[in-house]
Amino acid sequence: MATQSYTPVPPGVGMEDNFLSLDDILLSQEKLPCRTETAFPRLGFLEKSGDTGDIQEGTKMEMPLWLAKGLYDSKRRVVAVDLPKVYREGWRTVFGADPNVVDLHKMGPYYYGLGSQLLHFDSPENPDIAQTVLQTFVRRFRRIMDSSQNAYNEDTSALVEKLDCMERSLFRSGQAGLHDFQRWEKGQSSQMTASSLVQNYRKRKFAELEA
Repeated sequence: MATQSYTPVPPGVGMEDNFLSLDDILLSQEKLPCRTETAFPRLGFLEKSGDTGDIQEGTKMEMPLWLAKGLYDSKRRVVAVDLPKVYREGWRTVFGADPNVVDLHKMGPYYYGLGSQLLHFDSPENPDIAQTVLQTFVRRFRRIMDSSQNAYNEDTSALVEKLDCMERSLFRSGQAGLHDFQRWEKGQSSQMTASSLVQNYRKRKFAELEA
């Protein structure tokens, strides 16, 4: 019986996140362009370009998603979060024209996850971001699943390298489903086989008898 030292935990859905998911942990490290709206005393060492002991109000800097979410408060106005360029109007126009031509992994390996997390920050562009992320997924999904079903024994590296992490997971699931279906068609899915534990036990017993 095959064993795994780690059982994959799926990421959260939408704006939710799962702290037990490796994908969500990596997503939380994605950098966001931010601007401080208040001074941060004695934290100047965190800003490499600064030469003072404090982080001054209005300082532009990048913060990981987890820190930006922790500091952001629309009432207290501690930090303001700017949109990464791939979610701005110019790129939204590109996605609206043909999202299949975009190398999502190059633009950001967690395009859908980060786009959903951006909705935590109050922005007048949030409805447009949500719509673009949704339509991008819908329009790319069919091509991804078609490719996973029709290129089972072919080199798909050129296609897969342009997919974001969630799309890669869907692609692997599609190929795994096709593999299981083909095994079922051949009558192999119902065959019982000895587990690796039993096979190893038999090998040891044979070795003992031959000794």
